[in-house]
Amino acid sequence: MESARLATPEDRKALGNLADRARLEMGEKRGGDILDRLDVDRDLPAGSIDRVLDRPGGVVVVGCIDDTPVGFGTMLVDAAADARPHAVVEQIYVDPGGRAVGVGEAMINLLIVEATALGAIGIESVALPGDRATKNFFESQGMVARAIIVHRWLHR
Repeated sequence: MESARLATPEDRKALGNLADRARLEMGEKRGGDILDRLDVDRDLPAGSIDRVLDRPGGVVVVGCIDDTPVGFGTMLVDAAADARPHAVVEQIYVDPGGRAVGVGEAMINLLIVEATALGAIGIESVALPGDRATKNFFESQGMVARAIIVHRWLHR
């Protein structure tokens, strides 16, 4: 049975392993190399879990099949320029073997509940270009594109 719950410090090892796999998979997608280059947690993916767990407004969820973690999501809720809270899902990942069975949906639903509880008036995330599965997933949750970010390499 698929489910989602808030992460605890005891989940760190399992979430670190999932974060490592998410990082590898991201690198294979168009735009993933740039996202990796800009990521403050690029050299220690598990650090992204700790960073969010340690921040006020930080939420980390675990997606499970039965009681086995197969996914995770991280979100920060901070005040936007208008001083009202805004939620940003920084990461959401489900192991390929656990996709298409409702784990991602359970996680995003829990993130929405937590964002609402923290007073957020909006929630957003990023989907890489060409990653139709992620784009479709977010759209199925009522999230729509609000911007397109463009990039050009000047030196490699």
